[in-house]
Amino acid sequence: MRVLRPQQILAVVRNLPGQGAELYRGYPVDDRVGNGEAYHVSVPVFFSAPPEFGGPEGFWTPEHLLVLAANSCLMSTMLALAEHNRLTLVGYRADAEGKLEKIPGQGYRFTEIVIRPLVTLQSDDDLALAEKLLAKAEKLCIVANALSVPVRVDARIEVVATVTVG
Repeated sequence: MRVLRPQQILAVVRNLPGQGAELYRGYPVDDRVGNGEAYHVSVPVFFSAPPEFGGPEGFWTPEHLLVLAANSCLMSTMLALAEHNRLTLVGYRADAEGKLEKIPGQGYRFTEIVIRPLVTLQSDDDLALAEKLLAKAEKLCIVANALSVPVRVDARIEVVATVTVG
């Protein structure tokens, strides 16, 4: 195993008024695995190239992380909007997938990311607000807005039946 000299890669993600910039860094652990860290985050992310491109099994890949970033951004935006608008959610979960295709003359490219959130509500009275907030979350998602690949949201909203015990 060849050990690479650590090299730090910094990226300024955002400047917050009065809080400064949020910085992220990544550096190689060995010739196939990297370590990503963020200030104020206690758990690093170990990543590698996909096995199809010579990386070891069992590690996050940049492709995983890109799809996860879009998915988690939509979720955190929706949850913040729900809280701000006093929409009580019984549950939120989402599956996401990224479609990779080999484009002649360009190599592999993401051609679409699809996020399928399932929002669970307690009352039919909340349906209209939940739909409105999902649409707003889709428009406000910082990660999706930064990508050149289309991000499609196929949301479902379900209302759980309340059971009266007595």
